[in-house]
Amino acid sequence: MKLSREIKTGIIVIGGILLFILGFSYLKSSPLFEDGTTLYAVYKDVGGLQVGTPVTINGFTVGTVSDIKFKDGGGNLVVTLSLKNDFTFSKNSPAELYDTGIIGGKGIQIKPVFDGAEMAKSRDTLPSSTQLGLTQLVQKQLTPLQQKIEGAVTNADSLLMNVNQVLDTKAKNDLRETLSGLNTTVSSFKQSAEVLNRILTTNEVTLEGSLKNFETLTSNFAKLSDSLNNAGLGRTLARLESTINDLGNLMAKIEQGEGTIGKLMKDEELYTNLSNASRELDLLLQDFRLNPKRYVNVSVFGKKQKEYELPEDDPAAKMNEQ
Repeated sequence: MKLSREIKTGIIVIGGILLFILGFSYLKSSPLFEDGTTLYAVYKDVGGLQVGTPVTINGFTVGTVSDIKFKDGGGNLVVTLSLKNDFTFSKNSPAELYDTGIIGGKGIQIKPVFDGAEMAKSRDTLPSSTQLGLTQLVQKQLTPLQQKIEGAVTNADSLLMNVNQVLDTKAKNDLRETLSGLNTTVSSFKQSAEVLNRILTTNEVTLEGSLKNFETLTSNFAKLSDSLNNAGLGRTLARLESTINDLGNLMAKIEQGEGTIGKLMKDEELYTNLSNASRELDLLLQDFRLNPKRYVNVSVFGKKQKEYELPEDDPAAKMNEQ
């Protein structure tokens, strides 16, 4: 069958139109015949998101952004997501807008949620979220620091103003005089340091000898300590400590009235008896010296011994009376 020129021309035009439609659809990344899942997400700002941007789940590409348009007069944007994967997830799964690189590219990732709710189906609107980009994170971190710096600068200005108000002409002059005096003091310290350096330099040999002598003295003390240790000083000190402990125990027993010495110190009756006995012995010796005839009678040639007469001032009699 032979086709006419008009039919051929019509076929070519129709084919061109179909190719144009297919190419345009490919460039927009929107399928000519819908064979997947179409979901929506609403954002206040898409940050330069482009049609054809891949949509991922856990880093795996499951579709593309097929359309972006205004939702209402408030400026909110509706992003159409065309998914070509049968992976199912809850309709509460958020579609997160994030930065794909340092230069500011945007991408969308669906964070699947499995909370038992109804699964997402075509024409559903997913909750949207926006991940802060690098610039926004830096700005968020630097904003408090900027506020602190501004506050510090403001406080510094206020401090300088207060200082200027406090430092009148007299105070400034006093401060200058104080600084001048401080310079003089530093200069004096410098001169003293120079004098000290000269003294140390002049007596360097003497100081070195003194240090050597001190080192020798320390060595001798160490040797003396070793000698005392070898001589049994430790055992001697241990015995001395034991003796002191025994003496302490003895004094404690005496204090408690134990033993002869303890009884002498604590028994008042025994002390009184000993005192009285000592006194009586003293009187006896004194009476023996003054009146020996009372105790010794000597008869020569059978002479009759005279009877002893008690003296009037007999100390023994006085003691008996007492």
